[in-house]
Amino acid sequence: MNESQPLLKSEVRKRPRFSWARWAAYSTFGILFILLFNLVFLPRTSVQRDWRRLHHVKVSFPDLERSLFQNIDSNRIRDWSYKYTQERHLAGENYPLVEWTRDKWQEYGIKSEIVQYDVYLNRPVDHAVNLYDESGKVVFSASLKEDKLDQDPTSNLTDSELVPTFHGYSASGNATGKFVYANYGTKEDYDRLVELGIDFTDKVVITRYGRIFRGLKVKFAQDLGASAVLIYSDPADDGGITEKNGYKPYPDGPARNPSSVQRGSVQFLPLLPGDPTTPGYASKPGVDRTDPYFSIPSIPSIPISYRDALPLLKQLNGHGPGPEEIGDGWKGDLDDFDYSAGPSVVDVNVFNEQDYDIRPIWNVIGRIEGVIKDEAIVIGNHRDSWITGGAGDPNSGSAVLIELARAFGELKKLGWRPMRTIILASWDGEEYGLLGSTEWGEEHKRFINAHVLAYLNVDVACSGSRFSASASPLLNDLIRRVAGRVPAPDGHRSLRYYWTGHDDKAEPHIGSLGSGSDYTVFQDHIGVPSMDMGFGPGGNDSVYQYHSNYDSFHWMDTYGDPEWKFHTTVAKLWGLLTITLSEQEVIPFKATEYGQSLADYVDGLQDKLEAVATEEIVRVYGQLKDSITSFIDKAKEFDAYTSRLQNEYSHDYPWYRFYKKITLLFQIKIANFKLFKIERQFVYEGGLDGRPWFKHVVYAPDRYKGYAGVLLPGLSEAIQDSNIEGIAKWTDIIQRAVDSAAKYL
Repeated sequence: MNESQPLLKSEVRKRPRFSWARWAAYSTFGILFILLFNLVFLPRTSVQRDWRRLHHVKVSFPDLERSLFQNIDSNRIRDWSYKYTQERHLAGENYPLVEWTRDKWQEYGIKSEIVQYDVYLNRPVDHAVNLYDESGKVVFSASLKEDKLDQDPTSNLTDSELVPTFHGYSASGNATGKFVYANYGTKEDYDRLVELGIDFTDKVVITRYGRIFRGLKVKFAQDLGASAVLIYSDPADDGGITEKNGYKPYPDGPARNPSSVQRGSVQFLPLLPGDPTTPGYASKPGVDRTDPYFSIPSIPSIPISYRDALPLLKQLNGHGPGPEEIGDGWKGDLDDFDYSAGPSVVDVNVFNEQDYDIRPIWNVIGRIEGVIKDEAIVIGNHRDSWITGGAGDPNSGSAVLIELARAFGELKKLGWRPMRTIILASWDGEEYGLLGSTEWGEEHKRFINAHVLAYLNVDVACSGSRFSASASPLLNDLIRRVAGRVPAPDGHRSLRYYWTGHDDKAEPHIGSLGSGSDYTVFQDHIGVPSMDMGFGPGGNDSVYQYHSNYDSFHWMDTYGDPEWKFHTTVAKLWGLLTITLSEQEVIPFKATEYGQSLADYVDGLQDKLEAVATEEIVRVYGQLKDSITSFIDKAKEFDAYTSRLQNEYSHDYPWYRFYKKITLLFQIKIANFKLFKIERQFVYEGGLDGRPWFKHVVYAPDRYKGYAGVLLPGLSEAIQDSNIEGIAKWTDIIQRAVDSAAKYL
């Protein structure tokens, strides 16, 4: 029997078929699991954080503030001041200094350019002031120069290196005649002398500096038929820091040097700033030019020292009305002069030769491009000076601006890119009549109106120890808050604390803007919220010898700011204001204080209006007050709303509230648009009566003072003139502006 082993059957397992359905199920489950896990544990984020990631913003605001303060160096500011004050830099002079400014900004990573305008300017040729006796013999000739001082290198330069004593926009002329003393040369001073029977026809007028813009002293004399004007600085206006009170004169002490002369412009600034031949449009090659004498004098004027003025003034002793008859505020502090008004018995000759021509000036404009390209902040200072020095005016501000440019360059190295564009401006020609800023503003008016949030000006960063600021009320809250974060120059807490005189409960006073510096075209012509700030003379500070050869680097380094701490403080404040305006998502304007200011201004005019107006106008005036009350109510709600938006911007939200973030972005965009528009609603394109270049219905320079601002100028002037039609017109214009602004709240 054959037995055979049955073959072992091997088990062959079939490979299962691939199931797409199963793979899809597992994959779906995995994806859902991962999504669910991430959704449950996803970090909460704010709109602010998302925006920063989207735009690759690397530096937080606290880091910006810290780095800004750390990078501002007082020793470098001193170096920049020295650089600016070693050579003449009158408007339209010293092109190498213009190039140096541009090159430094570019060195710090700021794209910069030089912008030229061709403007009508005068240069001094010759001048003389001679006093005659009754026989016609010259008995005194004014030196019309300042003393050279061994201790002060600037004053010791050659005559060709120094700027002569003269007035910008003064007329050439040769006048001989009797002379009159007209105190400060205010309208009230002239009116009082006319009331007392003094005839100014063909007279030479002597006034002292102070109270009003010098150009108006000349204008009022010209309007009364005077032939020439001499202006001197009286020690009575030096705050008690005088030789009579035991102080030695500069350079041996803080009192005024007797030979000190204040140069300056005599343009009729409240009528028209900028090139007097191109009102309202930029002075570019080939433009039409008009007669300039609407806004500059047709009679000669010369600035003189009180030492040169005294021999003339002594001739008035006992002639004409004296201080007792004229009234309070007439007598100054010169010995040997009894401050009689005259006229004199003897004659004086005033000879003034000026060379007028169309000359170039040069602004330097720098730009730090922001993430949001259509919103910009402009910060500026003027570079030109009446003297070789100018350590206070303007180059304390120029030195600070260069240092800010350097600090911004250091921030850029950290990866900073501003949220909003920052434009830096070094203006030329400010001293003659705000030329550089006005021409640039007129040329770029459409851009400024559409894109510039604010203009921050520093003319004189330091000429003393007292801090002050003036601004549009929209900026007041921001200024106070930021001043609370800036270290005080005396080391005691913050600048805000220093500003209030070390009073925790006091609110720092912020004034209103008039004119006299480069904010004018922004605030008064275009309607851009603006500010000006700096440390000026106060207390027992050394006399600041404004526009004199003694506004020198030596004076600043010895008396003005020996530790350069006031310069440093302004640099920190200016810089922090700039980056706050640039970086804060909701524009940091507050409308409530604007409304409250309007209410105060209107209340202040009430009694004067009722004294001249009809019952109908008083009734309409009441409607204006009602509109302002409504504006204030809406402003309070809107300010609270924008504060809430800013807080929500940095608030963290879970993913599923993405719609809230989108809504918030739209709300902020709309709120910023409204904030941007508020100030512009107070611009009246027709302009003020008799001076149409000034278009802001709330702020303008006082027509009789110049530097100082007048509030609600159209209405104030109509009341002052008892002009019933004008009162009705301007009450209506202001009410429509208030109502229009309220619609944005």
